[in-house]
Amino acid sequence: MDKHLGEWRGEYIHIDADGTIVDRHSSHLYCRIPEDGAYNFIQTNTYTWDDGRQQVFDFGGRIEGGIGYFDTERITGEMSQVDDQTIVLTWSYKDDPDNYLYELIQLSRDGKHKCRTWHWMNGDRLVKRTIISETKVA
Repeated sequence: MDKHLGEWRGEYIHIDADGTIVDRHSSHLYCRIPEDGAYNFIQTNTYTWDDGRQQVFDFGGRIEGGIGYFDTERITGEMSQVDDQTIVLTWSYKDDPDNYLYELIQLSRDGKHKCRTWHWMNGDRLVKRTIISETKVA
């Protein structure tokens, strides 16, 4: 997790099951260890669209036995580190019990870039993919 701390800027591209781009927006992620000890880590995601719309979400989590767990008002899930560069997450949105997502995070060897992919499942069917490219800025 330490290698993922800091600020990251990038782009999210959402693609439907047929391969058509259905959404695209920029991102700013700030991953840190909170001083109050409420979580082992917290990440603030800010998404911005070309038309000026913006969304901000906080995701706090705890690490127990080498596995990261998070449970917010919006999502629940867990993550595991596969090797020095790879993390796998599974998570779901609480307001939609038929959905779940698989996420793969791949960190570059120099620690300056990340690529991520999400597979969105609904009713055990692939409905969307998200491709994310990010660069560490601080």
